[in-house]
Amino acid sequence: MFQSFSLIFLVAALFSYLNYRWIKLPSTICIMILSLITAVLVIASEPLFPSAYNFFCDLVIGANFRTLLLDVMLSLLLFAGALHVDIQELKMEKWSVFLFATIGVLISTFIVGTLVYYILPLIGIDLPFTHALLFGALISPTDPIAVIAILKQAGVSKSLQLKIEGESLFNDGVGVVVFTGILLFSEGMGHGMKPIGTEILLLFVEEVIGGIVLGGLIGLIAYQLIKSVQENAQLCIILSIAFAIGGYSIASIFHMSGPLAMVVAGLFLGHKIFHQSFNERSRIHLDDLWEVLDEGLNGVLFVMIGLAIHLLDFNSNLVIGGLVAILIVIAARWISIILPFSFFKHKDHDFLQTSTILTWGGLKGGISLALALSLSEEMSGNIILAITYIVVLFSILVQGLSIGKLVKSLVRK
Repeated sequence: MFQSFSLIFLVAALFSYLNYRWIKLPSTICIMILSLITAVLVIASEPLFPSAYNFFCDLVIGANFRTLLLDVMLSLLLFAGALHVDIQELKMEKWSVFLFATIGVLISTFIVGTLVYYILPLIGIDLPFTHALLFGALISPTDPIAVIAILKQAGVSKSLQLKIEGESLFNDGVGVVVFTGILLFSEGMGHGMKPIGTEILLLFVEEVIGGIVLGGLIGLIAYQLIKSVQENAQLCIILSIAFAIGGYSIASIFHMSGPLAMVVAGLFLGHKIFHQSFNERSRIHLDDLWEVLDEGLNGVLFVMIGLAIHLLDFNSNLVIGGLVAILIVIAARWISIILPFSFFKHKDHDFLQTSTILTWGGLKGGISLALALSLSEEMSGNIILAITYIVVLFSILVQGLSIGKLVKSLVRK
């Protein structure tokens, strides 16, 4: 896996260079487009260059997308994302972020699962209801990594920016818990497990509550240690990385939500380091280090998304099913936004503008593909993976590239 990761990192760096010098698209989106083109060309050239094709196959399979993302990269990406969010500003949007990341994910999961269950059989794709709900759970979390920079450049309001950032940080963890709960329920039905409701409730308490508490504890310990050596920038960096990686592993060992733990730890540590009194030199070094890690790992992630097309086995039914799923996911996203958002006081114009941007800016990404890859054939894994990939592809390429223009057009009105 290390060799595959090394080569993918090299490819990500080269594609970033090409984009910076000549293409000038949003970095992560451009990286994924170039990776997708590369994968298609290599697959098409199999008859002419079989050895190159076999090497490419080994590279993609050896990278082990699911393990690399969920067990290695996710902790660093979430920690880096949370580190630069001002917790005091986030508090102003705490209720909207909470509702979008919890109730919104549940609403979207149920709507997507139900519609997929009833509509896809019309085009020859039959999914059991629990499998359709699994698809709803894995596709509901948003991944706006590629769009946040565009929103900032487009002059979107700070309030909306915080809604998108806050939701994206927390709903990854919530989405994984919902997905795990549905998977547990589905497997329990097959094995006659009676107290399944109790197990799901315990899973929620253990994963969500436990993850949040553990994250706060990790953040507190990390800050106390880093603060005591704040004049040593190198040691501060080592400690921050160690707690991000080690804390995620500790959460996994005790069956707590690693994503939620890293978000809470990152928010706490970032608030203490970047928004309170701290050694300036160490602050700058920490900021630079985590910016580089965030940019580099995002590049790797989007290269892997592009190359993942090689893992799929498409047919006409699955392509049509994916296109139908795109419409279902967007509709469910809109409903899951307007229902929680309707609880807050706002002007009608702001309501329409914000709900539209949140709907179209709710990009899907690597976490959805990683969860789809974890499903076995008995859980309709191949079908769900193909449909998920089509939705993610549309989300990043179409929504990601057009969200900036949408924001600008709505802001002008």
